[in-house]
Amino acid sequence: MSVKPLAVALGDPAGIGPEIVARAWDCRIDAELPPFFAVGDARSIEAVWDGPIAVITSPDEAVARFHEGLPLLQVADASTPVPGQPDLEGARCALDSLELATGLVRSCAASALVTGPVCKAQLYAIGFTHPGQTEFVSERFGISSDNTVMMLAGPDLKVVPVTTHIPLADVPSHLDSELICAKVRVTVRALQRDFGISEPRIAIAGLNPHAGENGEIGREEIDIIEPAIRQLREEGFHVTGPLAADAMFHPRARAQYDVAICLYHDQALIPLKTLHFDDGVNTTLGLPAIRTSPDHGTAFDIAGKGLARPDAMIAAIRMAAACVERRQAACC
Repeated sequence: MSVKPLAVALGDPAGIGPEIVARAWDCRIDAELPPFFAVGDARSIEAVWDGPIAVITSPDEAVARFHEGLPLLQVADASTPVPGQPDLEGARCALDSLELATGLVRSCAASALVTGPVCKAQLYAIGFTHPGQTEFVSERFGISSDNTVMMLAGPDLKVVPVTTHIPLADVPSHLDSELICAKVRVTVRALQRDFGISEPRIAIAGLNPHAGENGEIGREEIDIIEPAIRQLREEGFHVTGPLAADAMFHPRARAQYDVAICLYHDQALIPLKTLHFDDGVNTTLGLPAIRTSPDHGTAFDIAGKGLARPDAMIAAIRMAAACVERRQAACC
């Protein structure tokens, strides 16, 4: 493992991000976590945790001080963070923290980026123009969002939504064969490079009930998905589908593939969160660096109440570290 620590942006100061990052540090020994440092306002952590904070001025200090306290690069919130009470100043702090953490990874001062949950409504209110953190990070790394993939992963399931945060009614018009092919190509390369799966098995869901019933319940499978599958097979990929989505996620079905390519947000996220609500990880594939995030939101309703579980943050840190290690091993 590189001596470079991971950078963890705290997310919205009023959400559960500060608490789950701090509690992840508490679990660092049992969870065998690598050195990481938080980026955000120390007050947001102090409001929900009474453990030690080691304020640092450079990522280089994080490794040496990791067992002394949670290393933190301070990004000041202009207001006083109050758990469960988001405001625009907190959104600005979250964005500044994300910007700084991303820049440190881009400059190789940190080995990977882990992002805490943010409130999109608050970010939009301060002028944030990206659909989410995934698109923001992709842009900062100079990669078009068309060439990156959002994969959600847990111990028993990995899913990729081809379309993400758009209305369900707009999904069919956004789908085409080349988009599906592009997402699969990025996914396969990342599974090989970052997850150590030499020949990934890809299952592609149908859009319509029963995968369209040979055109009786919609033609997207015939006109869009099947041509994409033929093209991918010609390129040598191990692809099956289109499969009826309602029969893709039981244990025997999951044993037949390494990742499920889904056509829209909820088709991917519902099974993932059903199986891995507490330990699901969102990771951005196709970037020159590793980026992960816990697959849950800010949970303002439980912020500061001691109810937030750090499992997904721990899983995000561990996944980022494992992917970095595989990349480094491949370069040796």
